[in-house]
Amino acid sequence: MKVLVINCGSSSLKYQLIDSETEQALAVGLCERIGIDGRLKHTPAGGEKVVLEDALPNHEVAIQNVLAALTNPTYGVIKDLSEIGAVGHRVVHGGEKFTSSVVIDDAVIEGIKECSDLAPLHNPANLIGIDACMKLMPGVPEVAVFDTAFHQTMPREAYLYGLPYEYYDKYKVRRYGFHGTSHSYVSKRVMDVAGLDPNNSKIIVCHLGNGASISAVKNGKSVDTSMGLTPLEGLIMGTRSGDIDPAIMEYIAGKEHLSLEGVMNVLNKKSGVLGMSGVSSDFRDLSAAAEAGNEHAKDAIEGFAYHVAKYVGSYAAAMNGVDAIAFTAGVGENDGVVRKAVCSHFGFLGATIDDEKNAVRGEEIIISTADSKVKLLVIPTNEELAICRETVALC
Repeated sequence: MKVLVINCGSSSLKYQLIDSETEQALAVGLCERIGIDGRLKHTPAGGEKVVLEDALPNHEVAIQNVLAALTNPTYGVIKDLSEIGAVGHRVVHGGEKFTSSVVIDDAVIEGIKECSDLAPLHNPANLIGIDACMKLMPGVPEVAVFDTAFHQTMPREAYLYGLPYEYYDKYKVRRYGFHGTSHSYVSKRVMDVAGLDPNNSKIIVCHLGNGASISAVKNGKSVDTSMGLTPLEGLIMGTRSGDIDPAIMEYIAGKEHLSLEGVMNVLNKKSGVLGMSGVSSDFRDLSAAAEAGNEHAKDAIEGFAYHVAKYVGSYAAAMNGVDAIAFTAGVGENDGVVRKAVCSHFGFLGATIDDEKNAVRGEEIIISTADSKVKLLVIPTNEELAICRETVALC
């Protein structure tokens, strides 16, 4: 079966067409600047990237152009849309309604709408993509794969906040966690690569990118994760603050004469390593600046690594041990300096990094020494393939 995987943002749309039997991507692409002017970047497997500067006034037109690219006689990869057996959609927030992936019907669409208060920037965009695909490919099964679903196995002590219980009771204010598709995929690969027993394993996954989160996975199930009600909680990130004293919001608002919306904009878009360094949210830029003597950039990198290590330590305690620690996503897969800085805190675990192996970028590899008591790994994530697998399982 050929599965079209759609990841819809507010002004962008990522896609892959995957052959589920070989698990190879037949084509990958990105529609950007939707609603502004529009650009489609399409790359067939083994072919050259094609850039189309077509107007994309909305997501329906964007998906029309994606389907046209996939069937194009020159750079397409299928002859007819009938070759697409199913569509898998990434949906950011499933609340407590969705604990696993589901085939989309009217009831599911209503459920996703009800969760939009929890992800106002993401769920509405996800729904637009679903609606557009249903119009353009009627009768083709469509599946929703939720970022939050993998973390629905967390126990109450992990997901309840120290707030009046009525806020959970009335508004479902709790920890949900995100990057669930990545954490699920990577933790399963760790079991295979490290030779761990799925029913007796303790794994910590460090998804380190512009958005970053850590999860504790015990016997294949998420038991804790660093992001919360929203993706703002947890680690220092590219532009997000991560954990802070909540009273800082009131303090900054008073000093800077900001509204609540203004403060939230600071915490989400102007903080993290960007705000700390004053340089960039890209770790490549930070590393270059630090090497050139920029102390703020150095502080940002070290602060990021410290917070990652602190979460890993807390999750090792939560699971009463750890068998393997995996690094994934843009920074986790490619930045050996950050990985080494994080692992420098793991002496108490008996975890030792192999500097030669740690020099790799973007490869699936064990980077710990042979005598390390905890296996350290780099596992490139593949959320699209995970979505494809979930879709095939339901179709």
